[in-house]
Amino acid sequence: MTPQNYRSLFSGLDVPVPLLNGKQQVYINLDNAASTPPLKAVEDAIDRFLPYYSSVHRGTGFKSQLSTHAYESARRKVLEFLGAREDEHTCIFGKNTTEMINRLAKRFPFTPERDMVIVSLMEHHSNDLPWRGVAKVLRVGLLSDGRLNEDHFDSLLEQYGSRVALVAISGASNVTGYLNPIHRLAEKAHRVGAQIMVDAAQLAPHRAIAMGVLDDPAHLDYVVLSAHKMYAPFGTGALVGRKDTFSRGEPDHRGGGQVEFVTEDEVEWTGAPERDEAGSPNTIGAVALAAAMSQLERVGMDEVARHEAELTAYALEKLNAIPWVRLFGDRDPARASERLGVLPMQIEGVPHFLVAAVLGYEFGIGVRSGCFCAHPYLLHLLEVSPADAERVRKRILKGDRREMPGMIRASFGLYNTPEEIDAFVEALAAIRRGDYEGVYYQDVATGEYRPENYSIRFEDYFTFES
Repeated sequence: MTPQNYRSLFSGLDVPVPLLNGKQQVYINLDNAASTPPLKAVEDAIDRFLPYYSSVHRGTGFKSQLSTHAYESARRKVLEFLGAREDEHTCIFGKNTTEMINRLAKRFPFTPERDMVIVSLMEHHSNDLPWRGVAKVLRVGLLSDGRLNEDHFDSLLEQYGSRVALVAISGASNVTGYLNPIHRLAEKAHRVGAQIMVDAAQLAPHRAIAMGVLDDPAHLDYVVLSAHKMYAPFGTGALVGRKDTFSRGEPDHRGGGQVEFVTEDEVEWTGAPERDEAGSPNTIGAVALAAAMSQLERVGMDEVARHEAELTAYALEKLNAIPWVRLFGDRDPARASERLGVLPMQIEGVPHFLVAAVLGYEFGIGVRSGCFCAHPYLLHLLEVSPADAERVRKRILKGDRREMPGMIRASFGLYNTPEEIDAFVEALAAIRRGDYEGVYYQDVATGEYRPENYSIRFEDYFTFES
């Protein structure tokens, strides 16, 4: 299947958006590491399911039984997609990766003897902040190029191995696209009696994941992911983990649907996964996620990776030839298959907030700018001194984000094309030359740039009235 065929799998790619000059242009989305557009297969599955939508579990009506079938089938699809086993793993649905990591942090069986979690300095805040409140956190350092320092990881295990309960690591960085050796890290963690959780929010849409059986030394104990990064933006996430962890202990969310019996004084909790799914679940979101996984499997995850590597290599070749573009991470096109298509960069002489603004308002290109919810990682990559970091922190606390350090990030999805990369590179060149129309001012509170005397009537594009 060609890239153009892949575009045919998606909805909304040919929708024009307004530009500052009053014209309309088909939107170019290079912000897939944040969220992705929907697959048509997802929309189709939801359209086919909606007429039968009803409450799940314990309902005896046909629609309720069918909805339960759809929901539980979605759960099995997630387990299958991740190479997990129903007899050893369970799949818990929630809002997103962030909620799922918080859920695991509150449910993980820490003990006084094993009270440490190892994370890395490259983690998204979602895989850092939840652990700070429940355990002592050790951080793996990074090499100068931003890769994980595996020697430091080994030294932490050697020094603290008897106290480490869990290694919580990103499968792929949302900043540099680096792929971590998750199965090798798992084997090392298990060797000292620890378990491992992989934040697969970035990894799952781009690479096959095989959790493995529990008696495999390289198995993954827990994997978390979000549907909105997997072409199914209908508000769900999943935590797949050891069934023995979630079949005991008390849930952190409490309510209906997770009990066997309740009296005024006693509660008998049900088993996994229902124990950790209080209240009515997001059945539509689960169906959407499963439909997206099914479509990705039809394309083939090896083909997804191949297509992305071609795009990444092409983009790197283009950007490496531009002296005023500073790329972060691995710049070698020959190694594009060893990373994700996530390209962080700075444009010499132009603030990152301004680059992103002009790309959007004048070229119809969506990218991300800032620190990508990974402040410690950005500070490392940008070599921001502790003194400068403290100065910026104080300004932010006073409501001034104008000097927030950061980059712009272009990130690719299955539907992106070389032509879109060409348009992006040409737009960067125009911005570097100052060849754009608007006069931009910087908002003190957000740090973002906006064109003067310009506003968009969003009501012209969407309202709740048909």
